[in-house]
Amino acid sequence: MITDPLPAAIAADLFPNGIGRYAIGGLLVGLGTVVIYLGTGISAGASTFLESTLSYVSGQSRFQRYVGSRDWRLLFTGGIVLGAAVYAVTIQGGAWSTDVQPWRLLVGGVFVGVGTRLGKGCTSGHGVCGVGSASKTSIVGVVTFLLVAIVTAQLVAAAGVTP
Repeated sequence: MITDPLPAAIAADLFPNGIGRYAIGGLLVGLGTVVIYLGTGISAGASTFLESTLSYVSGQSRFQRYVGSRDWRLLFTGGIVLGAAVYAVTIQGGAWSTDVQPWRLLVGGVFVGVGTRLGKGCTSGHGVCGVGSASKTSIVGVVTFLLVAIVTAQLVAAAGVTP
């Protein structure tokens, strides 16, 4: 039997450090999602955590609906940031850095925020929790997110835009 080395070559290009860290990370995200759902009955999408955090500083009713659960949500969000920082320092050997210009990060963040509101949730909520629970809305949302991301990346690359 002759095997085609192309998939292995593509995998090596896409994942030069192997896939182990991504597999472990995915398992931990899935486990965390299950623990939060079993412990609270709430799906662990990140946009909801942002809205609950805004309930500390905004009196708007859409943020105030999270007052009862905002403390653990804030702790969870802090854990995401702290976990990423610990990984960067201990595994990667230093803090994060990027060549992307600050204004582009800001504009990208605004687009992500608007998309999160329009999509009624974030990629983590739809992609991990929604797809994991076989939500048709989330499956359509994830497919839409991916298609828009692929088209956008191709357009940006074709335009020759660099960081």
